[in-house]
Amino acid sequence: MPFGFPFHNAQELYDSLEGPYALPPQGDVAVLARPVQGKSFTLKNAMAVQPMEGCDGTTSGAPTDWTVRRYRRFAAGGAGLLWMEAVSVEPDARANPNQLMITEDNAEAFRSLLAEARRAADEAGLSRPKIIAQLTHSGRWSRPYNEKRPIRTWKSAVLDAHQGLPEDYPIITDEELEALPEKFGRATKLCMQAGFDGVDVKACHLYLMSELLGGFDRPGPYGGSYENRVKIYLDCVDAARAEIGGGILAARINLYDGAAGPWGVGENLGLALDEPLRLVRDLAAHGIELFNITMGTPYYNPHVNRPYARGGYEQPENPVDGVARLLYGCAQAQKTVPDAVCVATGFSYLRQYGPAIAAGLIAAGGAKCAGWGRGSFAYPDFARDIIEKGAMAPDKCCLGCGVCTRIMRQPTGRPGCPVRDNAWYGPEYHRVLGGKE
Repeated sequence: MPFGFPFHNAQELYDSLEGPYALPPQGDVAVLARPVQGKSFTLKNAMAVQPMEGCDGTTSGAPTDWTVRRYRRFAAGGAGLLWMEAVSVEPDARANPNQLMITEDNAEAFRSLLAEARRAADEAGLSRPKIIAQLTHSGRWSRPYNEKRPIRTWKSAVLDAHQGLPEDYPIITDEELEALPEKFGRATKLCMQAGFDGVDVKACHLYLMSELLGGFDRPGPYGGSYENRVKIYLDCVDAARAEIGGGILAARINLYDGAAGPWGVGENLGLALDEPLRLVRDLAAHGIELFNITMGTPYYNPHVNRPYARGGYEQPENPVDGVARLLYGCAQAQKTVPDAVCVATGFSYLRQYGPAIAAGLIAAGGAKCAGWGRGSFAYPDFARDIIEKGAMAPDKCCLGCGVCTRIMRQPTGRPGCPVRDNAWYGPEYHRVLGGKE
């Protein structure tokens, strides 16, 4: 089928499927408006804003007015869960020089950001969403200053070649890995003091914790066996749990790396979920009660975690098949830990048909919450429209153009939607698109 979005109705989405995974049947979108009960928390509805990495913090890691604007819009949009973008646990672990990073010196700025977001919900006449901080170490995708400074956990023929790394490029040492739990614990403590409802110990998209999971060839105590590969990650989860108090302990994890790595990958790049689902069970045993399920990496195979219509990237598969794989993976995780809350992703590509398909997934027990990522940039009040109108407006939906990703990488770029948000319609937008809308 041609790439893009050539669908005139939901049935055409189903008819376009070519791969082994099916989309769930459409359901009643009223299920999305109902509260979601976790073990120690309640979400006001079953819709989430997914973590979308930002490049508009200060060089010291504090949020700026643009960051505050974004989360005010999300909070006023009605979703029950705001899964905040990546917040680095140390300076060298940032994916860009303006990535958020919480420290003792800027924790008050995060407190102010949260107060503004909650005030926006109050002003909109809405109950407040839960807000999760996503704690991260960017690993081989680190660019903390104005140059790339990869921190790889093992030698990857695929990703090393992709990044142009020489054979003798250093690998993070065992001692450096062993220092990470304390950093995740400290960051968790600061996040809870700042007023977050919980933290995500992130292990997705081939960032450091995610890459470690596939470190079959890493020598020493943190490579090889499953137990070795997950040890540092579980230690970081335990360190966060020790500081979380009554907050929500969460994890956004990869179930599948695709061509970027070996985690969850079987023959012919098919899913092999035995180890990933074992990790889901282990994480639940270590106190994780909120999961966010994803796959791939935006740096190498973005179609896997972000099926989309356009953008400067040749897609090797029908995007609807990518959505179906994401939803299938989430369903397997949710069935593995039925008492936990699993958040599914991939709905932005589906545009106005996403809510009914999300409702069908939830009704079938394949998730308890549905998340919109880049779609929330374009349409921050999607949840409110679903609740109040029973549908998303086609002319407000994300177009899947990929410009939100491209523009934020520019020197003065910021994450957002220049197509749907007038504040973004400016010089940077024109420079990225060559002056074309």
